[in-house]
This record gives sequence, C-alpha cells and structure tokens, in this order.
Amino acid sequence: MTPFLTLRGKRALITSGTRGTGAATVSLFQTLGADVLTTARTRPADMPDARFVAADLSTAVGCAELAEAVKDRLGGVDIIVHMLGGSSSPAGGFSALSDDQWRKELDLNLLPAVRLDRELVPDMVSRGHGVVIHVTSIQRELPLPEATTAYAAAKAALSTYSKSLSKEVAPSGVRVVRVSPGWIETEASIELARRLAAEHGGDIDRGKKIIMDSLGGIPMGRPARPEEVANLIAFLASDRAGAITGVEYVIDGGTVPTV
Repeated sequence: MTPFLTLRGKRALITSGTRGTGAATVSLFQTLGADVLTTARTRPADMPDARFVAADLSTAVGCAELAEAVKDRLGGVDIIVHMLGGSSSPAGGFSALSDDQWRKELDLNLLPAVRLDRELVPDMVSRGHGVVIHVTSIQRELPLPEATTAYAAAKAALSTYSKSLSKEVAPSGVRVVRVSPGWIETEASIELARRLAAEHGGDIDRGKKIIMDSLGGIPMGRPARPEEVANLIAFLASDRAGAITGVEYVIDGGTVPTV
C-alpha cells in the first residue's frame, strides 16, 4: 500500500538545516524518502559531507556556490525549502536601525531566496514540475516595533516576492507556497526563555510566558514545535498538495488575532 505521504525520489534543498526547525525538516524529508542537501555556515560534526554544503547565504557568492553544488551533487532539485532567517537588530525601535542593520536583515531574510530561486527554479520550469517553499513569519503582519521592524519588513518583502513568483511559474507546473510560523520552541528560543526568566525571576515557564505576552498571547498556550512546522512543510512539498500554490499557511497557535 502506498503511504499517504511520501517524498520518495524527490531531490530537495533545505537551507539552514542543521538546527531547530530546519533540522527537523531535514530529518522528516529523509524519513519520507527524499534525497536532501542542506547548508549552513559550518558543518556539524554529525552531518555527512555528502549531504551538506558550507556556505554563507547572506552573500551573493555563497548563494552561487550553493547553487553550483546543488547542480553538481543532485543534478537539480524538485523541492526547495527556504528555511534561512533570523534577526540580529538591536532593540530601540526604528531609530536604532542603521543602513547596515537594514542591509543585514535583507541579506539574510530576502535575498538568499531571490538568488537561489533565480539559479534553480528555471530548471524546474523547463522540466514542468517543482515546489518552492518560502518560510516567512507572522511578524510580516504582526511586527514587534521594539526590535524586529527590519526583520518583519524583510519577511513581508519575501512574502510579496513569493506571491509574484507563484503567479509567474504556476503555468509551467511549479508550485510556490509560503509557511508563516509564529514562535517555535527551538533550542534558541528556549535559551531566550531561560535568559528572560533569570532577568525577571522565576523558572523557564515564566520566561516562556514573557515571550508569549510580547506576542499578545498564544491562544493555544504554547509555541509550535519544530516537528509540527516540518510536518506542514512536508505536506505542502508532497504531491498530496498538488493543487496548492500562491498561498501562505500560518502555523502560530492562533497568535495573529485577525482574520
């Protein structure tokens, strides 16, 4: 019997796949039968060389090197999951954001997807099939002005770019979708919760509550788990989602309070 969900025979590139949600997505794709290549700046000790490319995707050179590696090792891809993202901007609102900070946010959260798609999606178009998944963020519509204005704006730009790309390539059989997570309980977010708990007194649950309160609350009462986000990505990448393109799927436990 054919399993409900399989990625057997699919070649996949998953960026930022060594930690957190990226690692969970790599693991699930492999379990479902995909041939996966992933990337980060440095290779973890337990990551096989054959499945990893060291590259700094915040640079044009790093994106070009990864694209070439994908072509050499996989002969092209059937699925691209743009997991890379994050923010290093300081607190202090809009006035604390220098030109350099704005460039860093765009170089990390928008341009890697633009550059890699430009290199890899034309082959999907010529073959008449493929899936591109851009991981955005609920902050594109729920920004936190104190510290994430530039990150939120970059993710909003990614979402708009993704929608435009979907309209262009859908007639050629290539699907483009977005996954928009809220707070995900990764190693980094747990460390943040610990720091907040230490600063404000209390245990890690107190730290988690501080984060949830900063988002206006999470009706579900907890963040999403990395494997839950990976499950959604895998479904959207699979043939089961064959009629889905050009849309964004929010996975945030109900954080965004509007329709």
